[in-house]
Amino acid sequence: MSAPITVPGTLDDQTMSRSAKLAVVVAALGYLVDIYDLILFGVVRRPSLQAIGVTEDQLANVGHLLLDVQMAGMLLGGVVWGVIGDKRGRLSVLFGSILMYSVANIANGFVTDVTTYAILRFVAGIGLAGELGAGVTLVTELLPAKTRGWATTLIAGIGICGALLAVGVSKIATWYVAYWIGGVLGLALLALRVGVFESGMFARIKAKSDVSRGNFLALFTSRDRARRYVGIVLVGVPIWYAIAILVMFGDSIGRAMGMERLPDPAWGLFWCYLGLALGDFASGFASQVMRSRKRALLAFCGLNVVALAYYFTFGSRSTDAFYVGCFVLGIANGYWAVFVTVAAEQFGTNLRATAATTAPNFVRGSVVPVSFVYLGLRDALGGEGVGEATAALIVGVVVIVVSMMSLRAIEETYGKELDFVER
Repeated sequence: MSAPITVPGTLDDQTMSRSAKLAVVVAALGYLVDIYDLILFGVVRRPSLQAIGVTEDQLANVGHLLLDVQMAGMLLGGVVWGVIGDKRGRLSVLFGSILMYSVANIANGFVTDVTTYAILRFVAGIGLAGELGAGVTLVTELLPAKTRGWATTLIAGIGICGALLAVGVSKIATWYVAYWIGGVLGLALLALRVGVFESGMFARIKAKSDVSRGNFLALFTSRDRARRYVGIVLVGVPIWYAIAILVMFGDSIGRAMGMERLPDPAWGLFWCYLGLALGDFASGFASQVMRSRKRALLAFCGLNVVALAYYFTFGSRSTDAFYVGCFVLGIANGYWAVFVTVAAEQFGTNLRATAATTAPNFVRGSVVPVSFVYLGLRDALGGEGVGEATAALIVGVVVIVVSMMSLRAIEETYGKELDFVER
């Protein structure tokens, strides 16, 4: 390990300083606004599409299309912001990503056709891809090894509540005003960034000309790195399968399960994200108490099996039981805090932002192939209104089994020293 290099404008990465505390606050609030904007489309999908002239029989298909476009933007944005984070710094990503998705979401309030809606969701997706990875990377590098897990748990737990805010705002404001509010909140957040310093770890690596930084392809040039990276991505896939398939389109699945009163996706998201917030605090707490990230992830993957079983049995008996199912799914999938922490801790400082930013967005982007398979199975099993439930169950079993198997590919990172580089 090289001797520390003093760099003006940065703080010692082992000191719980005022800047480190502010970094936690900025990352947590930034993620809250990020989740608000990310989930808002799912919440206002129906009224916004109806307002621009989409017919009832096309709501589900157009909704899937726009969600896929948004997630495709996040896939691209994850790579772009990750590379920028390792080349120019974590703070550059915090500023640029928040500015981009805030402006895009304000513009979303003015859409009048599906094409414009799709373009703006794509741009917003690119912007939304950067904030979480950059924030978690910065915080893990600023805080001591034994306490950074608590900080990332706080970031994820508070941030997830952005979905609850999105549902609440959608119930008292029109869909376009809800978009404007999200954009304004993001722009206001930029003022908090002023007092945050870059991490000392990154500054020392940046001062070394012989260290390659932000090379996304380097994650795959080593068999060991590729194994760790693909492993952590696959571990997270069930989270967005549950959100984007089981909850966002719960009305369609509920119809296929024979429910008389179809659930409102907005309330499904509310209860799911309430469970996710509780689950994030619980999983982060468990990983700190057990002194193991992997054991905490395994426990919640196992809980996911129970949640899936409830959703497809008791959850179909009534709308209220369905909402309970969404809440249970949220708790079981509330290991996002541990997931993003492990993604940051798996790799050296020169690739950390790239890995920590792309991995969550590849998980989010997995909605595209997962949705493609789900819709294909749905059509093969009877089409819309008939095959949704069976198709969703089959896909769910597969992604959960794969996630549990993928745990073997990642390293245990609790208490790991992060001041190292990938060669």
